[in-house]
Amino acid sequence: MKKPLLIIVLMMAAGALMAQTPDNPNTCYDCHTMMGSPYDSIAVAQSKDVHGKQGIQCVDCHGGDPTSMEYEVAMSPDAGFKGVPSPADIPELCGSCHADPDFMKTYDPAFPTDQLSKYRTSQHGQLLVQGDEKVAECASCHGAHGILPVDDPRAPVYATNVPATCNQCHGDKEYMAEYDIPTDQFELFKKSVHGKALLQDKDTGAPACNDCHGNHGATPPGVTSISRVCGTCHVNNFTLFQESVHKEIFDQMDLPECETCHGNHDVEHPTDAMIGTGDQSKCMMCHAEGDTGYKVAASMSASIDSLSSVYDSAQVMIHRAEQKDMNVEDLQFSLREVRQKLILTRTTIHSFDPEKVENIEQEGLSVGQKIIRSARDLIHEYYYRRRGLGAFTLIITLLVVVLFFKIRQIEKE
Repeated sequence: MKKPLLIIVLMMAAGALMAQTPDNPNTCYDCHTMMGSPYDSIAVAQSKDVHGKQGIQCVDCHGGDPTSMEYEVAMSPDAGFKGVPSPADIPELCGSCHADPDFMKTYDPAFPTDQLSKYRTSQHGQLLVQGDEKVAECASCHGAHGILPVDDPRAPVYATNVPATCNQCHGDKEYMAEYDIPTDQFELFKKSVHGKALLQDKDTGAPACNDCHGNHGATPPGVTSISRVCGTCHVNNFTLFQESVHKEIFDQMDLPECETCHGNHDVEHPTDAMIGTGDQSKCMMCHAEGDTGYKVAASMSASIDSLSSVYDSAQVMIHRAEQKDMNVEDLQFSLREVRQKLILTRTTIHSFDPEKVENIEQEGLSVGQKIIRSARDLIHEYYYRRRGLGAFTLIITLLVVVLFFKIRQIEKE
């Protein structure tokens, strides 16, 4: 039996079971739930999704007459039946509600209504207009039936799920072959400092694909805008670099600013070894021994190493004093200041000004060395008290012995 005939038969059967009354206007749901898989699951999913819970029914997207059990009437073009929309039609279809501020404010006055206009500016939207229906549209990311709120951890557009959602297309070599772009971004991202924070630690504050590329207005950032994308989170680093000598040089060489040293999808966890003159130094990608950059890198690295060493020594001394049950609360509080100076020193290297780095280093060294001296004094105090207690105990013991023999002598007399 052909599918259209099967549908007609099922609808006729449904008509015999259900009365066409105003209390039962959604015959789309009634029929589809009787038709078996996959039609029933689609209908049930829609009824329970973010739209269905708001009373939005099949007819609102697909058109037709939801009050009729007659196949020809319910799915008649005269009744506005659209059927399954093509990918090219989906953005406008979703936008008919989502781009209407008056309509959307009845559900949530703060809900953004610029998704469609942003999509039209995106790489996806522009290619779709040109006739490429392989690109992502609304349903590609959000789904069609069973759409979940974006803050639902099960939603494909929830922060921790976004990379895998994008990877469905961007990680498919065959699917992406005609676009001549890499397909290993997801694999690289998983190994990156951002990917580990988002996917392993479930830190939703860590960036996903859409945080850098945009979501509805997704477009690859250009060379000159990469630093601004990074700068939305790493504000201090961005500001320091913009004021540095490297800014003009990078612009002249048409180099992306942050990406040149840190990478993009495979952003490394920053380490002190990245600055300086060692094998892992990023400075040595451009500079060589003897030039000014080499000397600057060596100076900044020395400042970081010096302050880091003092910070570690201060931690050790505080721990030793704490083990001896000495009060180290004030020292622990001061140690936080040294840690902040160390962080600031590592941040200030983006100025590429060794004098600025050294000034902060000296401030941290002053506090750190004071902590070490104070902790050492506490340890000395502990041993002083211990020696004093030992001497006192010995004296008391001697007095007790002398007293014992004196009493024995008196008893004999």
